[in-house]
Amino acid sequence: MGTAARDPQRFPLLMSSCFPRKNSLCRFTRRRTAQRFGDPWGKTECWYVAHAKPGSQIALGLKPGVTVGNSGNPSRRIAPKNCSNWINVYQGEMIYVAGGTVHTLGPGSVIVETQQQSDTTYRLYDYGRPRPLHLERGLASVKERTASGKVIRPAPVGSNGGKNRRSAMISAPYFNVDLFELKTAQFSTAGSERDDSSKLSVQIMVAVEGCGVVEAQGCNPVTLAKGDAVVIPAAVRDFTVRPQWAVEFLKASVPSGIVPEPKTRM
Repeated sequence: MGTAARDPQRFPLLMSSCFPRKNSLCRFTRRRTAQRFGDPWGKTECWYVAHAKPGSQIALGLKPGVTVGNSGNPSRRIAPKNCSNWINVYQGEMIYVAGGTVHTLGPGSVIVETQQQSDTTYRLYDYGRPRPLHLERGLASVKERTASGKVIRPAPVGSNGGKNRRSAMISAPYFNVDLFELKTAQFSTAGSERDDSSKLSVQIMVAVEGCGVVEAQGCNPVTLAKGDAVVIPAAVRDFTVRPQWAVEFLKASVPSGIVPEPKTRM
């Protein structure tokens, strides 16, 4: 895992792909509230929009003027149509979802999710499905204003005539995520190109387009094709990703120091 992990007994990151068809209004808790109810960690995450049909939306946070206690019964005040802030999403965007943010994914998009390792999710509304809700814990955890939103990112760094690019998608307290687009040359962490920001962390890569091969000394090559994930242990300091014609992938790691929440907008 590496020494960047906050808990040496707990794997620090999770990455997954989401293909939402039905909504479920959730709220990821903050660590302090989670511990109050006996859960060890809160949950903060980010969403990379790998694909989005026209009109795809997510609910992120509460509508302006809505507070946790300014309406009637709990089931009514947390219904998405009554309180949620719905925004359009587009391919290539990165969304930051801070702990304590009411949220849900609408249909029509494909999301690659990176999150703080946590099993803590409190479901507030489930569109009539029979799964259990967690109203007391969820409402106790809701933050009416958070840093959640679309991440404001710097311009990507290009090389080889702009055919290869590295984009810093998000830098946040629990994770860093970069997007690599390789067409003519490999990405390498060896020598002068070492990725110092993640040298003490496990790294996870998820391919969103194309195909490549991950290589490290003393290890068998691993194919990284669209939809695949590859975990690089912190002990593997030098590795390369060699495109097979072209590959586009996200790479997540744990920050090696204290990082503030990212700048966002709705």
